[in-house]
Amino acid sequence: MEIERKYLVSSEALPKDLETYPFRMIEQGYLCTDPVVRIRKDNEQYFLTYKSKGLMVREESNLPLSKEAYLHLKTKIDGRIISKKRYMIPFADTYVIELDIFLEELAPLILAEVEFPDENRANKFVPPAWFGEDVTFSSDYHNSTLSKRDCN
Repeated sequence: MEIERKYLVSSEALPKDLETYPFRMIEQGYLCTDPVVRIRKDNEQYFLTYKSKGLMVREESNLPLSKEAYLHLKTKIDGRIISKKRYMIPFADTYVIELDIFLEELAPLILAEVEFPDENRANKFVPPAWFGEDVTFSSDYHNSTLSKRDCN
């Protein structure tokens, strides 16, 4: 089960010390968007993921892939490959902000996600001041939707 809140972030609002936090380079594509079946390269690890319907709460299952399987499936995706730099920023001694800075066609989009152990904590979450609009309940900001969005 994945329980997360998602926020837009302005580039002007980013933490000044952003480069001091660990980050990963992510590349992902979608074999299907209904239901969501995604392939992902996360640094040098590879995964196949299934996600159920939903906005703040969704089922999620991950399976490891070999590099060869990832490269084979990459030729079969629908839409664009999404590339992003994901920073991992500790917050409030309890949470980790996953800050995604999208690259290439989706730049300058920046999204922050915070995962929670239960819906109650997700609903009570007070984001830091540098977060922008809460887009948790908008499927427009699901990566599966962004993979199909026209950037022109």
